[in-house]
Amino acid sequence: MKRVMMTGLTLLALAACETIDGAGQDLSTAGDALSQESREVQSDM
Repeated sequence: MKRVMMTGLTLLALAACETIDGAGQDLSTAGDALSQESREVQSDM
């Protein structure tokens, strides 16, 4: 029983890491887009 629970917890931890990694990439992409837009607005001023 312990082995099954440990395997399940390990799989959940790995899934959470992938989700957090994906969210971090999304936030990074959004930040890059925001920076690019702000540079464009600044150059138009």
